[in-house]
Amino acid sequence: MTCIVDYGVGNLSSLVGSLRHIGEAACVTAEPELLLSADRIILPGVGAFGDAAERLFSSGLAEVLHRAVEKGIPLLGICLGMQLLFERSLEYGEHRGLGLLRGEVRRIDEAGGFPYKIPHMGWNSLKITRSSPILRYVKEGDYVYYVHSFCARGVGDALCASSEYGCEIVGAVSSGNVHGTQFHPEKSGEVGLSILRAFCEMKGGVS
Repeated sequence: MTCIVDYGVGNLSSLVGSLRHIGEAACVTAEPELLLSADRIILPGVGAFGDAAERLFSSGLAEVLHRAVEKGIPLLGICLGMQLLFERSLEYGEHRGLGLLRGEVRRIDEAGGFPYKIPHMGWNSLKITRSSPILRYVKEGDYVYYVHSFCARGVGDALCASSEYGCEIVGAVSSGNVHGTQFHPEKSGEVGLSILRAFCEMKGGVS
């Protein structure tokens, strides 16, 4: 069973539908007991980092996610959910993240003279920088779907795929049993489904 964290941020129907399409049993829950007994956990999210982080910390779900990772349960953050895995965000102020991965979140076009429109929205190709369990079925140059104005920086060895959009965009990260995609697998066609399928093949932090 894959549990999707329900903390009031985002429409989860397309993600649930994608998981069911690949034959994965999924539940949407905020119950600590269910999350801590799950085979895998997905942390979704759209909207503002500060509001989402506040919901996770005030509800106690941040602590639950830390406990789940310590137990070895595979965790996948998607879009804002991936950004929340890092130490902090500078989105309209400074906000604490979960700190499960090293790095921070900054606006894509923070440097002057950025050549493209923000948000970064639409299909973009992936450059695979190293192997990762979530990318086992993905090929160099495969296209995925992004919608975001902020991106991760300083992620170090966790980086496993990136895209080019006037600068390097951190596309996917993996470290131990913690994984994330800035793009939306549930909106990325067969490539996205293959990523969800690879994640759902993980158990206990290993593929």
